[in-house]
Amino acid sequence: MSLGEILGVLGRRWYVMLPLLLAGLLAGGYLYAAVPVSYQSQSSVSLLDSRAAAKPAPAYGNPIANAGGSLVVTADVLIRTLQSSDAAKALHDVGVTDRYTVGFAPNASGPLLSLAVTGTERAKVLRETSTLTSFAGEQLRALQAADKIAPQYYVSATPIVLPQQPVTKLKSRYQLVAAVVIAGTAGGFFLSFAAESAALARRRRKGLPAARPARHVRSRRNGGPRRPGLLRRPLDSTTWLTGYMVLAFFIPSNLDLPALGGVGTPANVFALTGLLWYVASWLTGRVTPAPGTRGPRLVMCLLAAAVLMAYIADGARSASHEEVLAADRGLIGLLVWVSLVVLTTAGIHERERLDTLMRRLVVMGSVVAAIGYWDFFTATNIADSIHLPGLQSSVAGVRTLDRGSFVRPRSTTAQSLEFAGMLAILVPFAVQQAFDPVRRHSGVIRRWGPVVAMGGALPLTVSRTSIIGALLVILVMVPRWKPQRRWGAIGVLLVSVGALKVVIPGLIGTILNLFSTFLSNSDSSTQARTVKYSAIVPYLREHPLFGQGFGTFTPDLYFFTDNQYMLTLAEMGMLGLVALLALYLAGIHHGGAIRRLARTESDRELGQAFFASAVVALVISATFDALMFPMFAGMFFVTLGAGGSYLGFLRRDAAAPRPAADSPADRNAARNADQADTGTPAADGTAARPNPPQLVES
Repeated sequence: MSLGEILGVLGRRWYVMLPLLLAGLLAGGYLYAAVPVSYQSQSSVSLLDSRAAAKPAPAYGNPIANAGGSLVVTADVLIRTLQSSDAAKALHDVGVTDRYTVGFAPNASGPLLSLAVTGTERAKVLRETSTLTSFAGEQLRALQAADKIAPQYYVSATPIVLPQQPVTKLKSRYQLVAAVVIAGTAGGFFLSFAAESAALARRRRKGLPAARPARHVRSRRNGGPRRPGLLRRPLDSTTWLTGYMVLAFFIPSNLDLPALGGVGTPANVFALTGLLWYVASWLTGRVTPAPGTRGPRLVMCLLAAAVLMAYIADGARSASHEEVLAADRGLIGLLVWVSLVVLTTAGIHERERLDTLMRRLVVMGSVVAAIGYWDFFTATNIADSIHLPGLQSSVAGVRTLDRGSFVRPRSTTAQSLEFAGMLAILVPFAVQQAFDPVRRHSGVIRRWGPVVAMGGALPLTVSRTSIIGALLVILVMVPRWKPQRRWGAIGVLLVSVGALKVVIPGLIGTILNLFSTFLSNSDSSTQARTVKYSAIVPYLREHPLFGQGFGTFTPDLYFFTDNQYMLTLAEMGMLGLVALLALYLAGIHHGGAIRRLARTESDRELGQAFFASAVVALVISATFDALMFPMFAGMFFVTLGAGGSYLGFLRRDAAAPRPAADSPADRNAARNADQADTGTPAADGTAARPNPPQLVES
């Protein structure tokens, strides 16, 4: 369905679209004028051990030097105490009547707390923040006194950042305005096409033409047909997904619309418009779901059920205002993921268009990897210099990270781990396309350039996640190859490791040291994560089935989990964990089923690539909160839907009856056609020539 046809429907059903659009705009204007400006003041408090406890080495009596990981649990107890209803009542009695929040400070691995008060009176907010800061220390002393701890062993809460002057906070007002405007516009859009669908159904019942005849397209002077304009150019799912990938890859994923928060990246907004296009096309009968592709959509239904149950659980408990907004953003994120899976599975009906989409995915991923090389060798980050009007950074403290003597690149992603994880799930497809017989006519650089770019960028991130992902790709794909290719690949890998050791001295040693310290349990980052695992257990016990709300366990209010499975348990409970595992297992199933149904070696290798990509996502999700990063999550759901779409094509091909050969010559010709992709000898002993390429690259 083209843009011109969409505008035509909205024009014909203006009596539906216009009132709802105006209602949304008027309601948004009223909220903008009626909602008062909010002010927020913050302070920071650190827990310090007693001098008696800090007396031994290495602190030697210095409490600040002893503010380590063991106090994280104490800080969590204090946070939960301050968030209780009893503490809220006590604070109300001493004058803190505005909304306040207490949580771990962002990007802090120690017992550092952030306190904030938000209200409409600037002077009152500052006083309340001072009261809240003092109250936190009093509560900590009261907790220890209740347990009859000796005073010389008291843990103290020391302010390290005094209450700051309140600053204006307009985000909440913008979010309310954006919500009602979007609701009015989307409601008018859907109802307009619902009215159009009902009108078409009435015309069919009356035997009238279903649509107006198309206008005559004028010809060029030389007699050729005129190319349709932008409004009349037909659109399909590949076009929408290509636009999504361009925005996702080349606009830094930490930049988003202020009114929508971290989920409001330009790519996500574009994906939602793609969902609107699909629904409009489906309601008017222009597109129907592709047969045999229900699997990924059923898994998304399970995920949607888990998110909705968690949303209800968040509303049933005494959640803070920030947690309510985070749960709302979680629903928007779910819609984005659903749109990606729906567009890839239900909206692509031609195998060539799906091949084009996967090729574009690999090419764009290799460009992002090339940007990572620039970051690594220049010790900078090119994304920091990208500033787009109307967008802001949703990640606090985005900076260039280093490990050892090496800078960890992040390219256009929000963090180095997201960069590593995104490359790891795309490398299998780069390898598959390099070996694809259809692309034999392409040059060596065009075929193997993406493999070198993405595979070589993985160790540059200096992370265990990247190395684990690369090893999984090798272990899943290489054993399935023929011996000649397998041994050649092993030789290339050994040469590459040696070249990396020569070109970048010390990198291999740093990576090996990461794993040795991990195995010996002497790595500081691993120890910090282990402490967080024990700190998250109380939250799991409170909401074991449905969690406390998808998207609510944010670092601003709690702490980083660095583990998607632990984060899912906290936010969506056991049902969410089942849904998450179902996503990964569905991707693995797609790869295995494609390999089993494939009639050509190229399709078998494609199935193995999907299998490897899903296995990588399954494993590395235990090393960082993968689905909270928009670029990684988007590429994962695109590949999940693409796997289901490829499986649908193969299922339809397998169900279609193959024409019977009437003569030995016909049977030999059919056998030669099947063997052409692999270049195996034909029945008459001659070498079979490969079919001409069918994929038109963009």
